[in-house]
Formats: sequence, C-alpha cells, structure tokens
Amino acid sequence: MEHGPLTEQIVETFEALGPQLKAAARFVLDQPNEVALLSMREQAKRAGVQPHTMTRFAQRLGLAGYDDVRALYAGAVREGSLGFSGKAGVQVATQKARGERALAVDIATSIGAQLQRLTEPQALDRLVAAADLLASAERIYCLGLRSCHPVVAHFAYVMSFLGERAILLDAGAGTGLDPIRSASPKDALLAASVAPYTRATIETARYAHDAGVPVVAVTDSPVSPLAAIARKTVLVPADSPSFFHTVAPALVVGEILAALVAGRGGDASLDAIKRSEAQLTAFGIHWSPPTARKSR
Repeated sequence: MEHGPLTEQIVETFEALGPQLKAAARFVLDQPNEVALLSMREQAKRAGVQPHTMTRFAQRLGLAGYDDVRALYAGAVREGSLGFSGKAGVQVATQKARGERALAVDIATSIGAQLQRLTEPQALDRLVAAADLLASAERIYCLGLRSCHPVVAHFAYVMSFLGERAILLDAGAGTGLDPIRSASPKDALLAASVAPYTRATIETARYAHDAGVPVVAVTDSPVSPLAAIARKTVLVPADSPSFFHTVAPALVVGEILAALVAGRGGDASLDAIKRSEAQLTAFGIHWSPPTARKSR
C-alpha cells in the first residue's frame, strides 16, 4: 500500500482520535490515491462519515481544511511518490458495476494494480525484512483465520517441503491455537488479518507478543491491531469492487515470503525438497498419465 505524505503524522495521532476521526484517518491512510483525486464529499461517503468530519480531521492535523490534505496528496501523485498505480487505481476504484462482465474486469484489474504495488521499493523492503526475521526463527507459527486462512495455510504447505519448521495453527475440536503455548522468543509468528479483523487472530498474536515471540504481520493498514504489535509488517491492499475484500495480494505475499525463506536455506533446502519429492513419489500423491500399453 502506498505511503502518503501525512502517513507518519496520522499514525502518531491515530490512537488519540475519536471513532469518527479514526474512520476518516483510516481512509486517508488506506486510500491515498483517492484522497488526491476524489471530492471531499465522496471521500466522506466512502469513509462512512459526514463531510464536516473530514474537515475536523484536517484541522486535527494542523491544517486549515481538507482542501489542504487533498492538495498535499495531489502533489504526491504529480511527483509519482504514491506509486505507479496512480490514477489507474482510482479509476478502477470508482467504476460502477455495468454488468457481470464489467464487474469481472473491475475485480481483475483492481487485483492486478494491487499486485503491481508489491514491486515498489518500500513494499520490497518490507518483504525482505519480514523474510529476514522468519528465516532466522527456529519455528514459524502460522496464524490466519476465516478469509486469511489460505494465506498462511499455503505458506505452511510450501514450507513443509523444507522440513517441520512451520506450524499451522489450525486443527479440529477447537484446539487449533493450542500449539502457540510452546512458542519462544527464538521462534516467530506469521499472522495475517485484514479488516474486519478476526478477534481470535488479534488475541493470539497479542499473547505471542507478550511472551516475547516476534510477530510478522500481513495486514491492510499501518494502524491495524496487528501492525501495532508486529516486529515486521507487510502491508497489503484489501479493497475490492466486490462486496467482499480481496485476499489475493496477501496470498501472493505469503508465496513470496515462503520463496525467500526457502532460498535462504541453500543446499539444506535443496536436500529437504528432494526428500519431500521422494516421499510424494513413493506415495503416488500426484496424478500421472497411465503408461501406454505396448502393442504386440
């Protein structure tokens, strides 16, 4: 997600804001392109607040009014500092549904632009820093519930080819979160959650954090409850033309982190992958075409 010109100032003051001002703040943090190009009334509508709340928010930041906020972000767009999705991202976000095919195009285009943001320098720095922490951990506990479950489940599955370092916090009979009790500061917790945040994910991550376990967060905002306790945070956009948020960028981040961690293992990783492949072959896990019969 792009870094806007007021990001640091907003993050510093976020916890002191009231509920309505927090809603306005989150919109500015999470949608910097829209701040630059949409009217204040439209932004207020999307943030779920009244227009005067946007003005109050700007004044809380020491500005005369919301036009000053928009001017700062418009300047950032002109300078290219909001990332190269730029106005294209805004166009995708503001398109209205024009039928099933148009909606499909909107969703695919939106996800494509979001994935492109992962190649921006700041996003790459976050990915590498997160991989550094995960690669140094003895064990990696993987936590993602509800819509974010595929993010960590796929990460853990890829990591299983390298041995038993990844522990997926997912099991039947209500015991899925129990293994976190064994985590230590030598381990790490990879936690994924986007708004609306799953309570069990946040509470488990806080439990791990309080026990000294470094947390790597894959989340959608620098002021999300996961980011607040994380040692390293990878920000992913989750907005979508659909009524439901997207997890595609978070899923890609999980794949990237697994690949980076695997690459750090060198020959040891290669040997582990070979053992995994040998076991899969022995068990006939993957389908293969039947051997053609020889004609007599």
